[in-house]
Formats: sequence, C-alpha cells, structure tokens
Amino acid sequence: MQNKVICSFDFDNTLSRKDVQNYALELITAGVDVWVVTSRYDDLHGHLWAPNATNAGLFSVTDNLNIPRHKVRFTNTQSKSIYLANTHVLWHLDDDPIELLDMIENPRVFAKGINVENDQWKEDCNKLLNNFKY
Repeated sequence: MQNKVICSFDFDNTLSRKDVQNYALELITAGVDVWVVTSRYDDLHGHLWAPNATNAGLFSVTDNLNIPRHKVRFTNTQSKSIYLANTHVLWHLDDDPIELLDMIENPRVFAKGINVENDQWKEDCNKLLNNFKY
C-alpha cells in the first residue's frame, strides 16, 4: 500500500485566505490528505478568548472544502510543534514565524514549515510534494 501524503494548514491568515483555499482544494482533488492545525481554542475552551469564542467561520471554510471536522485540530494556544511532533505531516503552511521556528527547533517534527507570507509559498509546497510519491 502506498503512503498518502499529509499536509496541514494554519487557519487564521492562512486557510482563511481565498488563494490558500483554492490551493487546498487543488490538493484535495489530487488526493492529498489535508488537515488544519490551528492554535485557536476548541469549542470547549473558546470562552477563554473572547475574540475567538466561536469557530463557525473556520468550520464554514473547512466544510466548504470538504475537510472533515475530525481533521481540524485545535492546539488551544499551545505550539503547533507539540501537535505536529511524531506525525507524518510533510509540510505545514502558516503565517506565524514563531510557530514556524518552533517546528524547526523541535527535533520530533518531520513537517517542513512553510511561511504563507513568502511569495514563493506555493512553489515551496509543490516542490516538497513533487519529491514525495503520492
């Protein structure tokens, strides 16, 4: 059985962007396993941060992209590197330089962090995908 490539996206200022949503849809259509890893609070803990008390907007986007809700992971403000450690995620697209640095510094994180603020983000993602047979 051939391994399926897994990629993950941050939500705020990343998958919330229409260009990134279009790219995620391209990947899903091509058979890539797309996940969302966000530092937002989950619904159980949303009351702890009033500006993000609901995840309705996030779920509207992920539902529209047909990303199953069990593939949306909330870190409740913990570093995403903690969640991504010991996973088989190929790359994680994010806008937060601290999150990206945490991924580099955590030796248990296999995923390559890619900064969506870099004009070459899509090319960087595709380069890694092209090196992986899926």
